[in-house]
Parts: sequence; structure tokens; C-alpha cells
Amino acid sequence: MSTSRITRRDFAVLAGAALVSPVAIAQTDAPLVMRAIPHGGERVAAVGLGTARVFDVNDEPTRRKAAAVVQALTANGGRLVDTASTYGDAEAVLGAIIADAGLRDKLFIATKLESPNAEELKRSLARLKIAEVDLLQLHNVRSTQQSLAAFRGWKEQGICRHVGITSTYHRDYPAVEAVLKREKPDFVQIDYSLDNRAVEKSILPLAADVGAGVLIALPFGRGRLFRAVRGKELPDWARVFANSWGQFFLKYLLGDARVTAVIPGTADPGHMTDNADAMRGPLPDSDQRRRMVDFVEAL
Repeated sequence: MSTSRITRRDFAVLAGAALVSPVAIAQTDAPLVMRAIPHGGERVAAVGLGTARVFDVNDEPTRRKAAAVVQALTANGGRLVDTASTYGDAEAVLGAIIADAGLRDKLFIATKLESPNAEELKRSLARLKIAEVDLLQLHNVRSTQQSLAAFRGWKEQGICRHVGITSTYHRDYPAVEAVLKREKPDFVQIDYSLDNRAVEKSILPLAADVGAGVLIALPFGRGRLFRAVRGKELPDWARVFANSWGQFFLKYLLGDARVTAVIPGTADPGHMTDNADAMRGPLPDSDQRRRMVDFVEAL
């Protein structure tokens, strides 16, 4: 098996069942980690679901997997699902699940548009089978001059409750920072992981300054973190707050109070349950987080 292509499912097998039965180890009696959205104070569960490259084909197998994952999310206290108009058929797959299971009131639904295009927005709402999204984001900010005026207009019309911006391209972070500072959106979505911490000194403090919630994409570093710990046991000192490597990686991020929610993508309900369990039980303190960094950097 190629190390560069190892998946989380492969990792679970190779690591000696560290993730084999997340339902069995779920800390269902522990309170959920909830975070307030700075603009408005609404509280959301701190672990959600990303849909990029996992729900992008609208066929029966994908819909079946997606329904099981969303069910695992809600059964374990999660609400937030993040998708985009450019994620293949992910909006349509999610929309079918919402409609069939009557889940609209149980989910905080976020989607993204590449530009303030009213027709693209109508398409997204139609695919999602809803009249309003909870969060509408300007996707992949590239220019310092991009505006959220149209998004705020849609917010005033009741089409969305919150507006935000996103990027996972570090070359565009200066543009993200400029738009974040000027537009003061309700949310910013960025990539952040235990081995990718540049935002700790730039976007995270700026988001706190302007009162923006923070959604974390790619919290496993595009799989790099699982590859780095392949064949390794979770250290004893980490077992006081994590039951698995997935929780170890997610809890490092949730240990930063500036993070509103993490949104790892998965098509596996067992992994969704394990991810959701990261918002139960203790979070690492500052000393433990430094130890986590040292551990990963030494791999």
C-alpha cells in the first residue's frame, strides 16, 4: 500500500483498530463543546461535517453513505454541514437527505458561491431544497477588493442568516486578511491543522479582533497527519483527552477558543462518530497543546 495514498480507513486497520469502533468509545455522557458565533451569540456544536470530494456524485451509493454520515452527525450532537456550489453534486445529495429525513431544523447549513451571482445562489437553494441557508460564504477569496455587499443584501432579504469568506490557498491569505479586516464578516473559513499552524499568528487573531467566527477546513492536513502517525500508538499522556488519533488532531484545534467549529469531511459514519466525540470530554490546555506540537514535529 502506498504511504502517500493511505486513507483513514486504511490507517485504522494498520494502526491496530485505534478507530475500529468509535461508537463503543463515544463519551455520550459528557457535555458537548459548544461555541458562540461572535456576531449574534448563537451557539453551535464545535464539530461539523465537510462535503468536499466525499458527496460529489449524485448516485445511490453516495446518497446512502451521505445519509448515514449525516445521521451519525446529528445523533452525536452535531449540526453544522458545510458544502459549496462547486463541490460536484454535494448540494443535491445533501438536499435530498434533508428533504427525505426532515432534517432542516436540525442542521446548520453552510454553502459557498464563487461570486455574488444571483443565479448561482438560486441553483444552490434549489439543489439544497431549502429557502434559506444559515451561512452563505464567498468562496476562495483572491482579491483584496472583493466585497460582501451582495451577500449582505441577501442576508437582509432573509436568504441567509450569516455571511462569510473562505480560502485554503496560502498565497491568497493577504487578500483574505484585507477582506476580513474591511468587511468584518460573520465567519471566515480557513485551513488549519496540527502541522499547518500559520493562521495562529495571522488570521485567527484578526478574526477575533473583527468578531468573526472561524470554521476549520482540512483539519487532518489532507491526510498528512494520519500518514505521519501510521503504525504509532496514541501516547499515554494524550489519552486523558483523546481516544483516537482523529480526536487528538481535532482537539488540538478546538483547544484554541478562537475556533468556532472544525468541519472534517468523511463518507464513513464511524469516522463521523469518532470526529463528533472530539467535542466531548476535556480539551488540551496550553501546555498539552505545546506538547502535541512537539510530538508531531518530532515524527
